[in-house]
Amino acid sequence: MPVTTIAGHEVHVDDEGFLTDPAEWDRDLAVALAEAIGIELTTEHWKVLEFLRADFATQGETATSRRVQTVGGVAVKDQFALFPKKPAKKMAYIAGLPKPRGCV
Repeated sequence: MPVTTIAGHEVHVDDEGFLTDPAEWDRDLAVALAEAIGIELTTEHWKVLEFLRADFATQGETATSRRVQTVGGVAVKDQFALFPKKPAKKMAYIAGLPKPRGCV
């Protein structure tokens, strides 16, 4: 896996730039990843990111938009408002998790 440096962190990434080791993630890295794709993180963003990280820890895979809605309590329309265009992919990227299954 390629290694890259983001905001002073050396991290392992896949061909699309998703972290391959979620343990390399921290909040400072999340801010840098979000800025790289034009998102300024707010309290609402952090709620989603914290849900994704906790859910990944118990489920072993990245939650889909539908799961974020049904289990995490964040409506899909709100996900689109927070993470425009491809919310599941952007949420996973910023949360330092693998791309969700079914994401193109």
